[in-house]
Amino acid sequence: MKRFLFVPLCLACLFVQAVPFDTIYNNMVFDRRIVNFSETEHPGSICQEPDGTLVIGNGRIVLRKVCLPKTRRDARLTVRVSLRSHGDRWDKAGSVFLIPCEQPVSMISVAQGAASYPDLSVCGEKFPGIVSTHPYYAPSVELLRFMTPFGVGYYTPRDSISRERIQPAWLDEYADSVEWLQDATDRLPILQDSCWVGLAIDTWTAEGYQASVQLILEESRLKGDKAPVRHVEPLVNTLAYYQQTYCDLFARQPLTTTVALPRKARNAMLYYVVSGHGGHSGGDEFTPCENILSFDGREVCRFTPWRTDCYTFRRFNPSTGVWLREREASYITNQGTRGQKRIEETIASSDLSRSGWCPGSDVPPMRIPLGTLDAGKHTLTISIPDAQPADGDKLNHWLVSSWLTWEE
Repeated sequence: MKRFLFVPLCLACLFVQAVPFDTIYNNMVFDRRIVNFSETEHPGSICQEPDGTLVIGNGRIVLRKVCLPKTRRDARLTVRVSLRSHGDRWDKAGSVFLIPCEQPVSMISVAQGAASYPDLSVCGEKFPGIVSTHPYYAPSVELLRFMTPFGVGYYTPRDSISRERIQPAWLDEYADSVEWLQDATDRLPILQDSCWVGLAIDTWTAEGYQASVQLILEESRLKGDKAPVRHVEPLVNTLAYYQQTYCDLFARQPLTTTVALPRKARNAMLYYVVSGHGGHSGGDEFTPCENILSFDGREVCRFTPWRTDCYTFRRFNPSTGVWLREREASYITNQGTRGQKRIEETIASSDLSRSGWCPGSDVPPMRIPLGTLDAGKHTLTISIPDAQPADGDKLNHWLVSSWLTWEE
């Protein structure tokens, strides 16, 4: 029997405040930033704006340098992302991610023409920059994965005729924007060294989206609440950020990568973010596919990422496609008696269940405890046996990212 995983919105940001915390850092990394695709506005592979912001991919990726303060006491990091459409009416994958400044090869050096991604060859096809080749290259670590809804804010109906045409009877009003919160404390060590915080949206329109990214660091007030020495090791990232391809390799074989630990690692935790895509009927976006994770040859997780609550995001999706469906309905008449008749009701594309995400949702990471790991080489294998290959405009692919954390 398949096990389905239902992940409610912002599950990763729910935590119990056992001790009081003080906010010691609160920074808006990007404030209502326009992310779009425009060769006119953003010519060339990479450019730098006066405030130091790097723009890559003709506006689809923006990066800013950040360095959070180190803390003596235990701390927690929260990332907040808010977004509204700036004219793009479609649902797109988005990612807030991290690149250490000292990393010799990254999308920055690739965009500058100074380096190239290492390739992973699968069945004669090359997938650039998706696995770590330490110390030469490490894939970007995600801070927050999100999916833009259909036209939130920009396409919100302003007149009664439009509202009646696309708004279901049970919805009082469309939202003007969407916001996500996630706890990212496990990735704090990367941000406490100088690093780039990136924001990428897979938009190909000149209008794009308007997005804000905020980082909030809080430190425990308790003097004895000492901060543990944490480590983060990037493992996998199949998102096609820049000069990378949509990754359908899982339709061919499992993905295997290795990590070398310099010493024994306590409280090791494997983080895994996954969403399936291919927006055609019967594609991986709309087909449940089991994910199997193994570490050092031992299966550590088996689940099917699947969201059945996408209808609850309808208020963020004013420009979604809408169809009419007939069905028999029982109802109460004006006279108080019960009646029955055939009715038409709307069903929207944004309502449909999907592989681990909904238009307007975030995609929180799974946490898989690994216990204590010995020093030396370890192997992670990710398998999606029922994944389908891309075929022409049927762009089946899986966006997977994973990293390992541990304490000394």
